[in-house]
Amino acid sequence: MTPINPIHNLSRVTILGLDFPLLNYSLTLDIFSHWIAEKTAHQVCIANVHTIVLSRTDSELKAINEKALVTMDGLPLVWYANCVHNANLKDRVCGPELMLRCLDEGRSKGWRHFFLGGKDAVLIDLVSKMRERFPDVEIVGWHSPPFRALSEQEDADLVEMINSLQPDFLWVGLGAPKQEKWIAAHLARVNVPVQVGVGAAFDFHSGHVKRSPVWMQKMGLEWVYRMLQDRRLIKRYLMTNPVFLALFLRDFIKAKIWNFSN
Repeated sequence: MTPINPIHNLSRVTILGLDFPLLNYSLTLDIFSHWIAEKTAHQVCIANVHTIVLSRTDSELKAINEKALVTMDGLPLVWYANCVHNANLKDRVCGPELMLRCLDEGRSKGWRHFFLGGKDAVLIDLVSKMRERFPDVEIVGWHSPPFRALSEQEDADLVEMINSLQPDFLWVGLGAPKQEKWIAAHLARVNVPVQVGVGAAFDFHSGHVKRSPVWMQKMGLEWVYRMLQDRRLIKRYLMTNPVFLALFLRDFIKAKIWNFSN
């Protein structure tokens, strides 16, 4: 008998028009185990303030998020769920940490991993460090695509290469929303059960970019550290963070103050 997919029993909340199941790392890995056993392809979107605000004006990205399993990568999304919906979440499910847990957990389960994205030097160091950190981890392949668009033949060759190696996880580090759109466009042809866009995780875990201190991560200030490291992110955060904050306050007032007064 096929086990019941654990995602069917999860509670959900809506954050700025997007549906989020209430997940933790353990539940997420249970869902992945189910997908791998079924050998069916699924997309996972690791959502943060930037991508959720972008989804309000990017109809393609919003449609992708609506079809995928979406996790709360940013702590502000957890705060929204708790303050507006009384979700009582203890933690987020963030891309870099989720990737490490899958690599670790998968050692005893024979899970196979493929890395797509980033520079050659980043991928080489990433594979080396992950094999050192997680002995016996099955990393079956990796590929650094060119920054230009692929030709039809190059795209077909990439899909064929990934499928031939039969990974259980396809970790895509192309940056948001490019990685989400790439996965969605190839989901019907790439026969990998778990396909996840993980943004800067390759840079972090390869050692090419230093991640913020743990105390900043726990306070939801990781974006500040990243902005100080890479000034190109300033525009991104200044365009999306104030929008999210304003909408968060609006919805909090509606849920708490307005409902109380009525």
